[in-house]
Amino acid sequence: MRDVATDFERAFGAAPEGTWSAPGRVNLVGEHTDYNGGASLPIAIDRRTAVAAALRDDDVVRVGTAFADGIVEMRIADLADAAGWSAYPLGVLWALLDAETAADRVRGLDLWIDSDVPVGVGVSSSAALEAAVCVAAAELWGLPTTREAMVAICQRAENVVAGAPTGTLDQSAALLSHADAALLLDFGADTVETVPLGLDAAGLAVLVIDSTVRHDHTSGGYGVRRRECEEAAALLGVALLADVPAAGLEDALAPLPEALARRARHVVTDTLRCREAAAAVRDGRPRDLGPILTAAHASMRDDFEASVPAVDAAADAAVAAGALGARITGGGFGGACIALVDVDRADEIAAAVTARVTGAGHPTPTTFTVRASAGAGRADR
Repeated sequence: MRDVATDFERAFGAAPEGTWSAPGRVNLVGEHTDYNGGASLPIAIDRRTAVAAALRDDDVVRVGTAFADGIVEMRIADLADAAGWSAYPLGVLWALLDAETAADRVRGLDLWIDSDVPVGVGVSSSAALEAAVCVAAAELWGLPTTREAMVAICQRAENVVAGAPTGTLDQSAALLSHADAALLLDFGADTVETVPLGLDAAGLAVLVIDSTVRHDHTSGGYGVRRRECEEAAALLGVALLADVPAAGLEDALAPLPEALARRARHVVTDTLRCREAAAAVRDGRPRDLGPILTAAHASMRDDFEASVPAVDAAADAAVAAGALGARITGGGFGGACIALVDVDRADEIAAAVTARVTGAGHPTPTTFTVRASAGAGRADR
């Protein structure tokens, strides 16, 4: 990633007032559970989106990025009309101001954005962008917005302005995470618990295997699955699918059409797997995460039908090469899988996965290891 402050000065002709950054995330387990009232166990990763920013003397916002030509310029009053890639940062500004009573006293902003969070992989490049812009704008505008409030603000921006029907998992990870820890997010109880991981001490690493098959959450399978979950909950007479008890699950799901029953089974069982995973790392058993990941992948593949052949091949290849477990991460329909590996075998397993996946006729994957990172914050202090 380039020096975002230098690029800001080149684009806008003056130095920024500061730089901020926010991480991507990997979800260890608990997928599509957030909007269904279940639980998830994400970590923030050491790939980040950086924002350089400065106040202006008028009501104009200008935003540029290393990934698109030109500068997008809008008045503050028109931020809700943002489109394309700029809908994410400008939508955050709109949602932030809409949530705060000080909106009529703020000035315009210049923003420059760069990132080394891969896009479309399932490690939430969008939430990293939203969180970085949100903490930068809140500080420059002097708004008393809490990190917890920013989670909902960033989600609203993505839902309303960017048009992606996501939950709050990604934004929570980007804004609330701590280094060397996971977050246990209970969306039904609306609680957040920091859970130390102990991967380094156990000699373990998280290997990300990017299939290079891209997804788009503003359209396609993600939205379909969310509507199916809502339909299943309505037919079962519950507010959210996670309200269905795990005991006697198959009998409880019997009234549903087969496809909807599988969607609901995934949500309930993945929430159970999430709690099991959190208990394992709390108890100092991080190696026990492996079989949980593999079972979670089978559920995403078979019950939720949110995987693709290239990702299935990568997950299978990782386990065959010696990973303790592997699963698709993120919303699915492309993107990446993660594998829990012994750190001294990470390169060997990555090479074996690449050979097996490409040998099966799939695109050549990109692999990299990640560490659990801290959430969004000021980057130049």
